[in-house]
Amino acid sequence: MPHTADEIKDKLQKALEASYLEVEDLSDGCGAKFQAIIVSKKFEGKPLLQRHRLVNSVLEEEMKSIHAFSQKTLTPEQWEKQQQQ
Repeated sequence: MPHTADEIKDKLQKALEASYLEVEDLSDGCGAKFQAIIVSKKFEGKPLLQRHRLVNSVLEEEMKSIHAFSQKTLTPEQWEKQQQQ
């Protein structure tokens, strides 16, 4: 069953309490390739690998049928700095 960007976004929002979240389907609608920007306080104090593992654990079931998932994980402070540039 193909996944939708909205479905993935809802699941990530609930689990990570994101202050900013963008999920884009890059697969022309087949639901197998996504990219995400996730800003969450839950990433504070965690290195990049731990952040990605946290996101992957939230999407554990979906990842079984998603072929590509690109993610940018930022703390609110990092996001703020990036927006000012």
